[in-house]
This record gives sequence, C-alpha cells and structure tokens, in this order.
Amino acid sequence: MASPAPPTDPAPRPPGRWRTAVPLGLMVLVGLGLLASGVLDRFDTKHLLTDQGTLRSFIDTQPVLSRVGYVVLLTLAIATGVPGTIVIVLAGGLLFGTLQSTGMSSVALVLGSLMLYTASRHAFGPGGREPPALARQLRLRFARQPVRYTFALRFVPIVPLGAMTVALAWLRCPLWLFTVATWLGGTISIAIESAVGAGVARTLGNGEPLTSATLLNARLLVPLAAFLVLALLPVVVKAWRSRMHRGS
Repeated sequence: MASPAPPTDPAPRPPGRWRTAVPLGLMVLVGLGLLASGVLDRFDTKHLLTDQGTLRSFIDTQPVLSRVGYVVLLTLAIATGVPGTIVIVLAGGLLFGTLQSTGMSSVALVLGSLMLYTASRHAFGPGGREPPALARQLRLRFARQPVRYTFALRFVPIVPLGAMTVALAWLRCPLWLFTVATWLGGTISIAIESAVGAGVARTLGNGEPLTSATLLNARLLVPLAAFLVLALLPVVVKAWRSRMHRGS
C-alpha cells in the first residue's frame, strides 16, 4: 500500500491590510501626540515674541543642539502631517535668519516627507480589494505624465504638505521624482517663509513695535508678495495653457 503524500505547505498569504497600515497609523499617533503636548504652540507668534530672548540665549549657548532640535522637530511635524508646519518655518526664520532656516528646514522637509511617503506607499501597497474605476483612471492618467503632475502638485503651497505627500504616494509617484520635486518645490516656499520670519526679527531688532503698519515694509512685504505669486502661479499657468489650447 502506497504511503500518503506528505502534506504541502499552504501558499503564503499576503499580509493583512491592517498590517500594511501600521507605520502610517503610528505616524498619525505621533502627530496627535505632538498636537496634544503643546510643543507646537510654543512656535506661534505670541509665544515667540514673549520668549525670543530666552530662545536666542539658548541658541547662542547651545548652537549645535538648538539647530539639531529644530531639524528633528520640523522633521517629525512634516512626517506626521500635522497642520501648522509653516509656523515652525516662520519661527526658524525669526530665530536663525533666512539662509540658515532655509537650509535646515529644507533638510527636515526632505527627511520628513520621505518618512511619510514610505509609510503611505506601504499602506497603499498590493493586496486588498481592487480600487474603483475612478481610482484606476487617476493612477493611469498620472502614470502617463508623472513629472508634470508631480511638480504641479508640489508647487501649490495652498494644499497641505502632508496631504500632497499621501496623494503622491497613493498615485505611485516614483521615489526619485518625489524626492526631487519635494526638495525643489518645497525649498522655494520655505525660503519665502523663512524670509518673512527673518523680516519680523529685523523689525523687532530695530526697536519697532510689531503692528500692522510696521508689517507693511519691504522686509516683510517682498517675501509675502513672492509667496502670493507662488500660490497663484499654478492657476495662471493653467489658464494660459487652456487659452493656448483653445487658440490652436
């Protein structure tokens, strides 16, 4: 009598969807923790104007620790997608100046965005149910012109940074393209925001009270105007392309 065949191992099952969403879920929890701790509240205008003397003294006595701490905090804020990261960048411009704030914030931008992008790609990985037809069409349209759509999304500062990162991960944007577009588009916005913060610092340094009148000077008006132009640029380009398309 023939011996029974040895049992075969079942085919490996793909990980459950909840497991793939764990990294993204942890980042959301960290972001909620940051908001609940009140750490980010220390960077609003009211607290900065009150505590700027103490903060500057700490920066002078601990130049490395203060800068590393700034980069780490901004990286966590960007990686967790919490709202209000612009306030941290403005504070960086006020405390460190335009050039230093832009450089440090740019590093934090890339690091934090890559962390959120990686967690989102893991959450939106293969497995689970087939996405609806509309989702497949959006991904297909993006895949046809990824560079155009990625830079268009990254150069729209009115859209939350975290939301755009998750959207690009869902659209399966290539890592190299995401990194380049994030650094280039984000650094431009960061430089403008840092210049605004530095303008506030120079205004206060000259002994001028921070009123609506003193805000309307070249130190603040120029970067604010540049930020407005950057925000309106995608709309202008889209209208121009539509007009050219109708005229052709």
